[in-house]
Amino acid sequence: MSELLIPLDRYLAAGLHIGTQQKTKDMERYIYRVRADGLYVLDVRKTNDRILSAAKFLAKYDPDDILVVSTRQYGQAPVKRFGEIVGVKTIPGRFIPGTLTNPNYAKFIEPKVLVVTDPRSDSQAIIEAKQMGLPVVALCDTENLLGNVDIVVPVNNKGRKAIALVYWLLARQILREKEILAEDADLDVEPTDFELKI
Repeated sequence: MSELLIPLDRYLAAGLHIGTQQKTKDMERYIYRVRADGLYVLDVRKTNDRILSAAKFLAKYDPDDILVVSTRQYGQAPVKRFGEIVGVKTIPGRFIPGTLTNPNYAKFIEPKVLVVTDPRSDSQAIIEAKQMGLPVVALCDTENLLGNVDIVVPVNNKGRKAIALVYWLLARQILREKEILAEDADLDVEPTDFELKI
């Protein structure tokens, strides 16, 4: 187990570990326990380690070759901020079919890797990534299926604060991996700056 990227209470305060009342066989190994109210709780240490793995993996790519999508409303602001800070391409909002597969589409792009906020709501992007042979990094909640996901980041992918915190941590970690930030340096924006303003 690696050291936590931020103190445990910051993870917990963002509700990063709160799953849903459903779980899939795929996600079982990331689940820590089930609460009395039936909600599955994710293992924060595993989430922390997966953020590290995902960042290491993404840092190998040129930012231009990374596409990050979020159809989910709460994921759109974090994805936009992540794009600004790391320099990657983003599609916050509706993913138009053909974006990755139809060269005649005006906004056609050819990334080398795809990051999605929720495998279920971003399924069209994943289908196209798989057709094009791209690896997929996904924020996955307890009820997600991982059939087409290569790197899982287990997290509450419905929570506004949780999604913001994960994208903030990923951005910080990618910049540290690329040595743009010192190993112990922070971003000059807070996780709250990644959140959708209500």
